[in-house]
Amino acid sequence: MSSQDIPEENLPAAQSAGHDEHGHGVVSVADDKNPFADPGLPPHEHRVQDIDERAAKRSERAVALLFTVSMLATVAFIASFVAIPVDKAVFIFPLGHISALNFALGLSLGIALFCIGAGAVHWARTLMSDVEVADERHPIEAPPEVREKVFADFKQGAKESALGRRKLIRNTMLGALTLVPLSGVVLLRDLGPLPGTKLRHTLWSKGKLLVNMNTNEPLRPSDVAVGSLTFAKPEGLEEHDHDFQNEIAKAALMIVRIQPEDIKDKRELEWSHQGIVAYSKICTHVGCPISLYEQQTHHVLCPCHQSTFDLSDGARVIFGPAGHALPQLRIGVNDEGYLEALGDFEEPVGPAFWERG
Repeated sequence: MSSQDIPEENLPAAQSAGHDEHGHGVVSVADDKNPFADPGLPPHEHRVQDIDERAAKRSERAVALLFTVSMLATVAFIASFVAIPVDKAVFIFPLGHISALNFALGLSLGIALFCIGAGAVHWARTLMSDVEVADERHPIEAPPEVREKVFADFKQGAKESALGRRKLIRNTMLGALTLVPLSGVVLLRDLGPLPGTKLRHTLWSKGKLLVNMNTNEPLRPSDVAVGSLTFAKPEGLEEHDHDFQNEIAKAALMIVRIQPEDIKDKRELEWSHQGIVAYSKICTHVGCPISLYEQQTHHVLCPCHQSTFDLSDGARVIFGPAGHALPQLRIGVNDEGYLEALGDFEEPVGPAFWERG
């Protein structure tokens, strides 16, 4: 293509003239008085996109394609998160067997981010102005004329970016940048589903037998001696169960027998059976298991942070950082003479949580 087809303002001669007019980029020759001459800027070399609109259109479509692929990859990320089971594994050479969900999330998010970056770089290198402009150093406090020049340069750069004229690039870029943050929003789901009301309930229910944690046998009143401490679990919960740890963390029980006349709290006495009281084993501070019992005072101590509870007075806190008393389980005896629960705990077990309200 001849120089006649190139816009006049893009011709090297016109650019050099513009530099001379402002005193920038003027080549000088070194001599005795000026040994450090300004070599000036090298001649500007035009890209094919500067002189051929068809090439510019091809670059525009390439950038738009990259932004579109980014949008599709973001959609694939969200779809993978929803559709692929967390325990599914696939064989990927040479990685071996890996999580299908992790592989899909990493690949789709990586493509989405890479295509946005690649599209922006390709846009800058092929369509935005690449004319080098030299400017003199200026004081930190810019005078008004410099500020005006900065704003003028900014407007000129915005105009040369062709963002308004290249609507396909603009729209696909905005689409890609809008969809990519959705990946982070979807990842918030990995914090876990909302607990709902499950933190307020345990496996205890009316008629559930109290089973000794050591012997795995149902407890009778005669099995609990005065001054002893026994740990119990709900009937039907076994150690080999998949959710055993989650359930026992809420349902673990400690059984203590106190002389009825030594029980100070009226409700505690009503919820007990012949002085046998059942309280949650989980400390209300940070959820440690309570295991230290002093039979003369009826105090139980959490070994983690020394929170102390009085089991003869509604398990109220008498020392330490725990915020509230241990929940009590109402118990009775069934027709066969075994200790049974008469319902679930009436308040959440363990430490306070954000839903307590």
